[in-house]
Amino acid sequence: MNTAPPDLNVALIGHGYVGRTFHAPLIRSVPGLKLALIASSDAGAVQAAWPGVPVEADYLAAAQAPGIDLVVIATPNDSHHPLARAALLAGKAVVIDKPFTVTLDEAQDLVDLAHERGQLLSVFHNRRWDGDFLTVAQQIRSGAIGEVREFVSRFDRFDPTPRDRWRERPGPGSGLWYDLGPHLVDQALCLFGAPDRIGADLAALRDGSDAVDYAQVTLFYEQPRRRITLHCTRLAALPGARFEIHGQLGSLACHGLDTQEDQLKAGMAPGADGWGDDPRPISWMDWRDVAQGANTRVERAATALPRLAGDYRHYYAGIRDALHGVGPNPVPAEQALLTMRVMDVAMRSSERGQTLALGGG
Repeated sequence: MNTAPPDLNVALIGHGYVGRTFHAPLIRSVPGLKLALIASSDAGAVQAAWPGVPVEADYLAAAQAPGIDLVVIATPNDSHHPLARAALLAGKAVVIDKPFTVTLDEAQDLVDLAHERGQLLSVFHNRRWDGDFLTVAQQIRSGAIGEVREFVSRFDRFDPTPRDRWRERPGPGSGLWYDLGPHLVDQALCLFGAPDRIGADLAALRDGSDAVDYAQVTLFYEQPRRRITLHCTRLAALPGARFEIHGQLGSLACHGLDTQEDQLKAGMAPGADGWGDDPRPISWMDWRDVAQGANTRVERAATALPRLAGDYRHYYAGIRDALHGVGPNPVPAEQALLTMRVMDVAMRSSERGQTLALGGG
């Protein structure tokens, strides 16, 4: 008789916004995972949210705690590398919230260590499971708009006054490029692979801002010719389209962010009725019926495409299956390392005011 494997004990390190809003609810919602320990300096808040879950004030001790199978790191960015390294050396599987690390060298070190020890290392690139991204990816891969030549991906927010929090203070791993850049880069790489060259402009545009709050990054592809624009800002009271994609046979446009973050903030349990649903359509301008060379300035209506439902639970279900040897790592560390490489080149491109080759200095 087949029996289910025992639950995997998970230690969540960090119970700030990301830990309490994303990781804890998702871990609790996936069968086969047990939220066995939370590392936090605020035991009262943890117990109020997750009664009965033990709390550890010492983050390093939690990373090495006996009886833990998986360590999830949702702490400030500059602590990702030391905590992940300690957990790997203690024999744990490790999930790190994005960004992977603060520097490319740190990310490479963790990849090498996990490979040397034969342990699972993954990065929480959850927006691969956004409903809008899943729908756009499906349409691109179906050939509905032909070969993609232009792709624009935006995270526009309106937060015009800098706040006193680590994400907006100067220092390693702070700023909007580290916050939203990993999502933008990872999604682009999932669709199109590594670019040939990168050009970037990263800036602090708000009065009183000491960290990057604006990024405009272009990924250049030569075979086939393609330009990917990645944009994020804290000064968009009127956000642009989340995605704009132009191919040789048509275009796609999508407005608004995936619903799952707002659902989690509102306290919805992952998997509840309506989870990940979004009634807003994606617009598809279809020119497949027009002969090549025809004048396509003739007015025509766009087709409304329903969005696929997003579901971040697939990430942690994939982690569970990978640890039981029945599925692949949903985000291998090597893929996250490429995201870090693109981010690193973009930062150097902005500093130098030059377009740089991905593999160049």
